[in-house]
Parts: sequence; C-alpha cells; structure tokens
Amino acid sequence: MAHLLVIDDEQSICWGLLKLAERLGHTAASAASAEQGLQAARQQQPDVVFLDVRLPGMDGLQALRRFRADFPRTPVVIITAYGDLGTAVAAVRGGAFDYLTKPFDLQVAQRAIQRALQARQQPATAPPDEAALAENRMVGRSAAMQEVFKRIALVSPVDACVHIRGESGTGKELVARAIHRYSRRAGGPFLAVNVASLSPTLAESELFGHVRGAFTGAEQARKGLLEQASGGTIFLDEVADIPMPVQVKLLRALEHGEVLPVGASQPVSVDLRVISATHQDLAELAAQGRFRHDLYYRLVTFEIDIPPLRERREDIPELIEYFLDLLAIKNNAVRPSVSPQAIAELNCRPWYGNVRELRNAIEHALIMARGGVINPEHLPPPAMPVQTSKETTPEDAIRSLLRRWAKLQLQQDQQSSDLYQRFLRLVEPPLLQTVLEHYRGQCAAAARRLGLHRSTLRKRLDELSGDK
Repeated sequence: MAHLLVIDDEQSICWGLLKLAERLGHTAASAASAEQGLQAARQQQPDVVFLDVRLPGMDGLQALRRFRADFPRTPVVIITAYGDLGTAVAAVRGGAFDYLTKPFDLQVAQRAIQRALQARQQPATAPPDEAALAENRMVGRSAAMQEVFKRIALVSPVDACVHIRGESGTGKELVARAIHRYSRRAGGPFLAVNVASLSPTLAESELFGHVRGAFTGAEQARKGLLEQASGGTIFLDEVADIPMPVQVKLLRALEHGEVLPVGASQPVSVDLRVISATHQDLAELAAQGRFRHDLYYRLVTFEIDIPPLRERREDIPELIEYFLDLLAIKNNAVRPSVSPQAIAELNCRPWYGNVRELRNAIEHALIMARGGVINPEHLPPPAMPVQTSKETTPEDAIRSLLRRWAKLQLQQDQQSSDLYQRFLRLVEPPLLQTVLEHYRGQCAAAARRLGLHRSTLRKRLDELSGDK
C-alpha cells in the first residue's frame, strides 16, 4: 500500500484522485496549495505526488524544485490545464516523472500511479539544470499536440536517434529544431537536409564529403554534411529517399561515430545526433526491401507522430492568432481582426497542406484585406490533396494489400499449407480476365501478352471457371 499526495486547488480533481487511490488500495491526502502540500509531505512522506502547475501562492514548477530537493525519491506527476511546450520542457527538466493535461481520464492517472510506484524502486537521478527557454514556436493545446510536446521534452536530454512521422506541412522540422534546442547539443550546429533534393549520384559526396581528386570535378576536398554537423544535430528530412548504397555508410556512421569521405582511406570521427523524418511509411518500405532493415531499426529508436491539422481542429483558432501576430510583426503592419465567417470557413477546411497551408492562407488574406477585417472572400481557395507517386502507384498499393492479406491469413489459419495456391486463386482470375477482355476474347493474342502458351491459358481459364 502506497500513500499519494494530491496538490490542486480544484476540489473535483482532488476528489477524483483520492477516490482512485482508495479503489487501488492506497491511502491519499490532498492540499489546495503548494505550501500546504509541502507541509503535508513533511508530516507523512508520500510515495507519489500529483502537482498542479497553477496554484495560489507558490506555483507548481517552483514547488516541483522543492519536492525534488526535499524528497528526491518521490515521483512527481505534473498536471495542468494550460499545457504548452515550454511548460512540458520545464517540467521534465525540473525532474517531473510524468506530465498530464486536464481533463484526463482516471485510467491515465492510474497508469501514471503504477509507473511511478515501479520507478520508485529505481535509483533517482538529479534534475538537470534549468536554462532560459527559447521562444516557443510550436502552437497547440489539443491532446494530440500535448503528447508531441511531452515526447519532445522526454527525448531532448538524451542522444537517441529520433524519427518523426507526419504529413507534409505538419511541422516535422519544427519538432526537430525543438529537440535540438532543448538538448545538450543546443550550442552546436543544426543542419536540416532534405534528402529528396540531393542528386542520387552526388548524395554520398554531399553527406560524407570527398577528398581532392575523388571524382571528376573534385578539385578541392570538401567536408560532408555529417561532419559539418559534428557536435550538434543533423535533421534528415525525407530519409526514405536515401539511395541504398548510401544507407550502408550512414548505418556505419551511426554505429561507429565515423564517416568515410568519398575517395578517402581513413574515416573521420564525428559526434552528432541524427533526427530523421518522412511522410512515407518507413516500416513498409523496409518490409518491401526498399529500405535497409538494420538502418530502419537504428533510426527509429524513438518516434514522434505529428497529427495532421484536420485531426486537431481545436488548435486552429490559436494558430490563426499566432500567425496574425507573427506576420504583422514581420511585415511591420497593423494586426487585423478576422470575422466570425472567416474563422468558420478556416475551421471547416480539410487542410491537406496542414499548418503550412494555414499560414499561407493567413498571409494571403492579410495581403488581400489591406489592413481591414479578414472576410471569407479574402481567403485563397482550399488546397487540393497532393498525390505522391512513391506512395500511390498501383504496384505499391498491390504490395501493401498483399502483405496485409498474407498477415491476416497467417493469423487466422496457422495449420493450412495451401497459402500459395490461395494466393494464385486470388490474383490469377482478375489478371487473366482483364487481359482477355483487352484483346476482345482473342485467346492467342492474350496468351502472347501474358507470355503463356495458348493451350496453357485456355486450360487455366477452364480450371478457374470450374472453381467458381
């Protein structure tokens, strides 16, 4: 049985957590201020503390430092209704065990209690030094963005590789910059590289550098981007587009901390952190053999998923206000207001271009409104969905569907030994029928196109007809 201490000036939060503790077989006490909470903790040391950020008198982040100093082995779970990236980073840097945003389900709190009690058995670590936080450039109070902020705060202090997944325009580079800004490498360089923009023939030289005379035109030695980022962070956007031969060298750079410039005989030591991103399904590409499995597992040590804007519409009003302020300052212009009709229009758009499209829409409207109120007629037309050839080719769709079908068959029936025949019965009929229809029932022409003998095609058609 453990003892919980809940410090919050909202009686409903205290009541809910006290009842939860009682149901789990623990004892619990509550306090309405940080000062009362510290006094209660001195009278009976808690095993877990739930601590609100906004409190009368001493705020939660100040109280967090006191708890970490006076009770270093007691996990503290920060709870707040006003979560942002700065608060999340300050909480984690201050030594908070977890970070919950109101309103939260009691199941979430129960899992936090269970994890905290398990962590209490492990040696405590000293809280890192607090530093002045950089300007907060990430906006969003939705639960999905709170989770992004939390994961940024958790992974920033360590050197693990981070993979960011998200659609185009969601802010993958913004997340990468935030991780670098709050890491121990913040004083080092941050290099953002769009791999898709690199020439396939020069990608190796761009990333790893080259020595003089390594190839035609290499009149001088050149440091690669990986070496230039040493001491800091390199962000590899669209990492799925790295050519396969270059993937081998990148894996070695990650595993051994050294790069081999093109034409060189001796490697160069580097100390860098790699953050990667892509809008493609990297796991699927690895399964298809189009991306190395070993590099995939090395890059995806820790993942952050950025939700598309259409899945966090509650953030749109705040983003509108943020971009209005930002663009007014940038253009040295008067900040206009937005009519309710324009806000309603912005709220209902599909936002295929995500946050980037929203910013562009606000900037377009500022130009059109010429300092007046922004109305719907000032907004640009909604962007159309962009089809990316690498994800939407029929071949890729077929591969993906067949993989899902095969996995489903293996899960449903582990005893059968006719999986290949079932596959043929699935794919042969539509293929043969489509080719035959194309040649208007002329079996000889269809057989030539398929690369089959006419009698073989006729036999297969008869067999498939009999299977119906």
